[in-house]
Amino acid sequence: MNKSKNFSGQPIIKQVLNFLDPKDVYRTAKKHNSDRYTKKFSTYDHLVTMIFAVISGCNSLREVTSIMLACEGKINHLGLRDFPKRSTLSDANKRRSAEVFADIYSGLYKRYHRFLSDSRTREPAIKDLKIVDSSTIALFSDILRGVGRNPLNGKKKGGIKMHTMINAMEDVPCLIKFSDAATHDHTFLKELGLKKGSYVVFDKGYVDYQQYEQWTLDGIYFVTRQKSNARYTSFEEFDIPNNVDDAVLKDEKITLSDKEGNEFHLRRIAFWHQEKSKVYEFITNNYEVEADRITDIYKNRWQIETMFKRLKQNFPLKYFLGDNQNAIEIQIWVSLIIQLIMLVIQRKAQRSWAYSNMVSVIRHHLMTYIDLFKFLKNPDSKWEEITTKNIGQLSFFDP
Repeated sequence: MNKSKNFSGQPIIKQVLNFLDPKDVYRTAKKHNSDRYTKKFSTYDHLVTMIFAVISGCNSLREVTSIMLACEGKINHLGLRDFPKRSTLSDANKRRSAEVFADIYSGLYKRYHRFLSDSRTREPAIKDLKIVDSSTIALFSDILRGVGRNPLNGKKKGGIKMHTMINAMEDVPCLIKFSDAATHDHTFLKELGLKKGSYVVFDKGYVDYQQYEQWTLDGIYFVTRQKSNARYTSFEEFDIPNNVDDAVLKDEKITLSDKEGNEFHLRRIAFWHQEKSKVYEFITNNYEVEADRITDIYKNRWQIETMFKRLKQNFPLKYFLGDNQNAIEIQIWVSLIIQLIMLVIQRKAQRSWAYSNMVSVIRHHLMTYIDLFKFLKNPDSKWEEITTKNIGQLSFFDP
């Protein structure tokens, strides 16, 4: 008989769900009135089912219902009264507003973001740094408009764009907005709600000179790259101190004009990247920070690319359990909820785990009755116990 010391009275899926407070979910559901006209499949049931589906990597409604039906004896651990049918889950994904799941994510973010921030060992280049970027998720149907020209043969795919802002200290999204893939990125800048003294970094796809000028008036600082076709004139060139990195080629004040012909000033920094043998040009409205530190701030922008990569690799957003925008947004929100919970588990584990490895272990043992944190602390303990025993005690055939 297996007498594993890692045994738990709850399967791993229940231990993951323990990071959610059902009372908060019910409170959010009541706020949005999302359980109106619902007889059995409540918002909490919907959330748990989608969490199970996303972690398991299910690609269809039939797959979700079949796998959950096979776990019939463990339904009480999930807090469900009945397993949903395909039609029930399909209707819920279509009718229950994705805003409920957005608020559930916001509640989890408020609860855990300080913990994630305190657990980081690498400080960003500047305090209170926000990072902005977008990621496009391709869709096989024309639910949302895609980018580019219409193909001569075939049908152009649709796409949903996820506009995201993260705090560099937390590594999780603090603001998310969805749009069709054809929407220009710069429209998201007006919705950031930044405080005075904040720093924000983004790539050159977000060019919006009017917004830059407004941030300057509001005491908000930004760092981005200059577009290669930008028209400007040099207004003043600054001396480069000896303590600044030699890769800084130029530090100057430039004059630009918006579409209405209004002129304003920005700081331009030319930086030589030795490894790529390329000159990078940065613009900012901050004149106090040293030039090489401005380039370091921009390097922090890669952090949000890592976040997108982590999300798409571990919770692939390729197959959706619905063919409408609401169902797609629900699945993305649930993926973000799971990503946040998994980050909390990773930080709580008393052992250094690669995120993808940890998620893979949890995915393949969702219904296994083992203590998750004991296992994550020392997954080899049982193997060591077996391999260090006297071989003679394990043999039935020794004379």
